[in-house]
Formats: sequence, structure tokens, C-alpha cells
Amino acid sequence: MAIMGSGSLVISLSAFVISAAFLLKVEGQNLETDNVSVIEGEMATISCRMKDNDDSVIQLLNPNRQTIYFRDVRPLKDSRFQLVNFSDNELRVSLSNVSLSDEGRYVCQLYTDPPQEAYADITVLVPPGSPIIETREDEVSEGNETELTCIALGSKPAASIRWMKGNDELTGETTVEETYDRMFTVTSRVRFSVTKEDDGVPVDCIIDHPAARDLLAQRNLEVLYKPEVKIVVTYPEGLTREGDNLDLTCVAEGKPHPHRINWLRVDEDVPPHAVVTGSDLYIENLNKSFNGTYRCVASNVVGDAYDDYILYVYDARTTIPTPTTNPVNTQDSKAGDGAPQKIDHAVIGGVVAVVMFAILCALIVLGRYFARHKGTYFTHEAKGADDAADADTAIINAEGGHNNTDEKKEYYI
Repeated sequence: MAIMGSGSLVISLSAFVISAAFLLKVEGQNLETDNVSVIEGEMATISCRMKDNDDSVIQLLNPNRQTIYFRDVRPLKDSRFQLVNFSDNELRVSLSNVSLSDEGRYVCQLYTDPPQEAYADITVLVPPGSPIIETREDEVSEGNETELTCIALGSKPAASIRWMKGNDELTGETTVEETYDRMFTVTSRVRFSVTKEDDGVPVDCIIDHPAARDLLAQRNLEVLYKPEVKIVVTYPEGLTREGDNLDLTCVAEGKPHPHRINWLRVDEDVPPHAVVTGSDLYIENLNKSFNGTYRCVASNVVGDAYDDYILYVYDARTTIPTPTTNPVNTQDSKAGDGAPQKIDHAVIGGVVAVVMFAILCALIVLGRYFARHKGTYFTHEAKGADDAADADTAIINAEGGHNNTDEKKEYYI
């Protein structure tokens, strides 16, 4: 055990010395470069740079350590490599039409004592193909669950997939599969229940990848829902009275459009002379025996729905009362009933005026008659009383006494 411990200590010390030497080498490094990420088919540029010019020779090697450029000379027979810049401090080379086979570690090498190297890793990005959305069914009924699948083929690195339904983000289940050519296929599935409000709403499968922008697939939901029903009273506009006609229209909308519309009377039969024409119900000459609840039922492949109309028949309209002589009402009557009613008012007013005038004349004649008759009576009664010697004689001699009544009558007309 002691020997093994000593060996481990020696190995650890050796590793420490090597690490320290490497750190010293890095700290004194006069050569630098950068890693490169490039989309497949595009151009990559590798730059080998010296911090301080010491007249050393720079060369660029491929991942197989074959010389691409030595100073400004290209020994490698690959015309896709082109010299971009060569100076005392830099060797810059471009690689066009990059493919996956070009991916790897490239070496910038500086001939010094000891030689110095810097490494540039080229990473080739492959965007996925156009995403594909698949659905379990083209149409789904309200209240049921639907499933959508989105597939992003042949990408590097693996793409990520997000789901949006309208303005709402959905959570999907994602699986990643690596293919033989170091590519990745990503599949994402999402499930959710639908309502009739989801009909026509877009569902987006959005692809996020460093080599692709604005890459998505979209599918609009096709949701079937049962009808929405509403009864509209076409006639009459106001109260329903005895003797009136009734016209009802059933408005029904659904997806698909309702294929059947039925009228019925709840708990009773529809009146025998009621006429049903498509979505319209017509009943003429209403009476109170027709009172009840009338129902319109609409149906499609999803289900049935209905709306009710409660009929209550009021008494028939009463006789219109005689209009008053109020000027405002007279004007309204003229607008509603015509000129003859205005002439009747004038005749009535004339008759009333004549009657009042006749009564006034009769009162005047009677008043004069009573006034004159009263004065004559007192005058005749006093005659003969002025020459009488005493009161008894005056009474006897008076012309108004009872003895002379028949002889001294006077009449005034």
C-alpha cells in the first residue's frame, strides 16, 4: 500500500509540472485565433494572428494536419480555400460552400522555438427543413380533445419547438432522434380540448434554431359545434291580441349548418291551422286557446339545440273613445281620423250656441213679464184709497177690492 501511494504521488507531481509548463506556454503565447460557426453552404473565415511580429513563419493546417497555407502559398489542392490577407502579423483564409465534412479543429502554427499553435474549431450549422404539422383528425367536435404533431427534420444542432394557439402558448411533449449523419430530427406533440370559440383559430408550430429565423408551420382549427337557436317575432310588433296573426322565424346557426328545424308546442299540439314553412311558423286569427310555449328545435351532426317563445293572447282591442275638443287632441285626431271629425265638432258647437241664445232670450222675456205684472197689481189695488175718510172706507172703495174684481180685470201681454 505504501508503494502504491508513492506511485500515485509521483504521477500527481508529474501532472502538476506538465500543467504548470502548459500554463507558462499559454501565458507566453504569441499566436491567437477564433472559433467559427457557419451555416452549411455558406463561407467560413479563419484568422491566424501574431501579437508581436518576430519574423516567424505562420501556416494553417486542416483537422487532418495537412497544410492549407504556408505563408501565402496554398499546397492543398482545394480551391474552396482562398487567401484573404497575408501580412507580417496575420494569415487570413476563407473557406466557401462549407459542408459537414469541413467541421473540425483547424491549427494555426507559428515556427518558433519551441513551435506555437492556436486552434480554431469550425462548427457547421444545418437548419431544419420546413416543419410539418400533422393532426389526428381534420375536424373535431366541441368539447373533445385534439392532438397535433410538429416535425423538424435534419437539423444540427437539434431544433427546439414551441406551440402557440392564437395568443396563448401551449406546452408540448418533445422527442429528439439523432440520425447516422450526425443530424437530428425533433418531434413535438400537443393535446388540448376545443370549444366552438376555437373554430378558425390558428395553431403555430415555431422552430427555434441558430441557423433559421421565422421558421414555422400553421394549422387553423376546424371545430364542429351544435346549433345556436333564436326565435324572432316577425309579426306583430306589440302585444298579441285576439284576432291578430302571429309570424315567428327560427334563426339557427351551427357548424355544420343545421340540416333539420322542427316546430312544436310544449305539452300540447300545435294548432291545426298553424302553417310551418321551413324555419317560419304562422298562426292566423289568434285566440286564448293558443296560449302556450312554442319551441324551435335545430339539429346537426353534433347535437340539438332549441329556443322557446311563450305566447299569451290578450283581449281584442276596445272601441276608440270620442275625441275631446282640446285643440291639441283635435289636431291629433285630424292626423289620425281625417277631416269629417273636425266638421262634427263645429256642428255641435253651433247647436250649443243656438240653444244657449234661445235660453237667454226666454229668460229676458219672462223677466220683463213678471216685472210688468207685479207693478199693475199694486197700482189697481191703490185706486180709491186716496179720497177715503178713514181706513175702512179706503178698503171698500179700492178698485182692487173683492167686490170689483170681476168688473175691473186688465190683461197685459
